[in-house]
Amino acid sequence: MRETIWFLLVGGMFVGMGVASSLFKRLPLTGAMLYLAAGFALGPNGAGLLSLDIAKHAPLVRLLSEVALLASLFAIGLRLRAPIFASLWSLPVRLGLLAMIVTVPLLALFGRWGLDMAWGPAWVLAAMLAPTDPVLAHDVQVRDANDLDIVRFSLSGEGGLNDGVALPFMLAALAWCANEAAGGPGVLIPGMLLEAVWGIVGALGIGALLGFATTHAVAWLRTRYAQALGLEGFFALGLIELSFGIAELLHTFGFLAAFAAGVAMRRVEHRATGARSPQDAIGSIDSSDVAATAAHPDKAHAYMAESVLGFTIELERIAEMAMMIMVGNLLSTLPAPLFTWRAVALVLALFVVVRPIAVELSLLGSRAQPLARRMMSWFGIRGSGTVYYLAYALEHGPKRDIAPLAPYALAVVAASVFIHGMSAMPLMKRYKRLRAPARRNRRHGSANQPPPGG
Repeated sequence: MRETIWFLLVGGMFVGMGVASSLFKRLPLTGAMLYLAAGFALGPNGAGLLSLDIAKHAPLVRLLSEVALLASLFAIGLRLRAPIFASLWSLPVRLGLLAMIVTVPLLALFGRWGLDMAWGPAWVLAAMLAPTDPVLAHDVQVRDANDLDIVRFSLSGEGGLNDGVALPFMLAALAWCANEAAGGPGVLIPGMLLEAVWGIVGALGIGALLGFATTHAVAWLRTRYAQALGLEGFFALGLIELSFGIAELLHTFGFLAAFAAGVAMRRVEHRATGARSPQDAIGSIDSSDVAATAAHPDKAHAYMAESVLGFTIELERIAEMAMMIMVGNLLSTLPAPLFTWRAVALVLALFVVVRPIAVELSLLGSRAQPLARRMMSWFGIRGSGTVYYLAYALEHGPKRDIAPLAPYALAVVAASVFIHGMSAMPLMKRYKRLRAPARRNRRHGSANQPPPGG
């Protein structure tokens, strides 16, 4: 009977979200809020159907978060359709790396002096809260491969990068915490810096190489021999898993490899399609002979990239539902209160002080205008990455020191789901409205410029 109830609940939720998805676009609600509430309602204080404990079930939580992040990171990479050396990429790189370097020490200082933690746990908490979330940021992500809006592109690229970049910070924090727990000094291993460089560069190289090689190979088989047609979902999953697996095997950061694989696939499509949008390149599809489009030399790359993107977006939404139900259930089993004054102070410090400072410092000298910077400063969404690193720390660190950090981390995630979720739609609409005059002025200005040589 319990199994039947689960089928009814999950099936009803899938159908309900499929039907009501357009309604949420007009309301200050997101699917993540409902999933979070559903997960809480399934817990001991509600239906009693699910009871996950973050300390006991850390390996399971880590694995589920890992799967959700991999699907989302690949999908984000596939959305970012800009040349690798385009200046637009400098902003997500700044946010994904430089902002992390600023965020972690500031949060650690707040943990030490604001929350009265020892240095080790303060650094661990800072490392798990530093990455922004690629799963929950639907309203501020790039909408499709044609979207080159500076705010959306920057936030999407940041979410793709910093879930992997956060790992060396977490490893260093756990080493500090372990040394402190053993009564030794909180000295970090100097070799960690070299390991971090190899982890980042190696992962990006592995993901890019696999993305380029496999995409070219499949496109070659399709256009030359009309083979390897269909099953784009299998190809996407295989590329994600291969990128992550090889990166981990070579001691690099698998999340970055999955993201780089998605970017590489899109880059192959972009080079093949040129200035046309993927939709223009594909054109109309004969429903009775889809294979003809998939194998057409001028359409194959765009068709493959867009088909894989469609599959991974669906996968991303399923991952979001699973993650938020899990987080909601973890909230219901916490032994300590969630929103204490300390947790509220941490949320305010991160959202209102640390995030804006990190964004402003990392974007010094960039072309981002004040309006765009304010938007990026506010939308430092926390979610799956924080849950993953919380579970990772519980697995690899001293539980006695890490377990008390769980209420803080989950409080930040819950606050972000509601605060950023409710503000995303109205703020993005306002941002679009304020940017419209500037866009018109640029268009008119370029129209009035004389032609080259004229």
